[in-house]
Amino acid sequence: MLLPKPHATAEEMFASVLEATKKSDALIMAAAVADFRPAKASGSKIKRQEMNDLILKLEKTPDILAQVKGNFIRVGFAAESDNLVANASDKVKRKNLDLIVANDITAKGCGFGSDTNSVTLIDARGKVEQLLLMSKHDVADKILDRVVRILKEHK
Repeated sequence: MLLPKPHATAEEMFASVLEATKKSDALIMAAAVADFRPAKASGSKIKRQEMNDLILKLEKTPDILAQVKGNFIRVGFAAESDNLVANASDKVKRKNLDLIVANDITAKGCGFGSDTNSVTLIDARGKVEQLLLMSKHDVADKILDRVVRILKEHK
């Protein structure tokens, strides 16, 4: 089930995810929608001449994937710049995931702005599978194949 509308805040998205997962077999989403947000938003443009220094205070956003509970398969995506397997494996445990798709954001020809990707799949049992460079469409097929396998194992 796709979410019906764009969301302005992580809280709005969290509410929609809770509703959407009530009748879902699987949830596939980013491991973190955003880690931080401004603690205070300005209601208008901040003028350059009004500020000598601007200090932006940030606060954590809700960790939607870690908080949403239910009887469904949980798959997260993680963008990592170092210690890919260790950091992603930690997220599998902390967020109680069935599978994580880890992206090395420093790899050439992968990730944002590219039509191709090479990802590492890590499941709840700690099995690590590296998918070599392929189209993002093919990566999506591999992820969905794995979700189907996990669903079959749970039944």
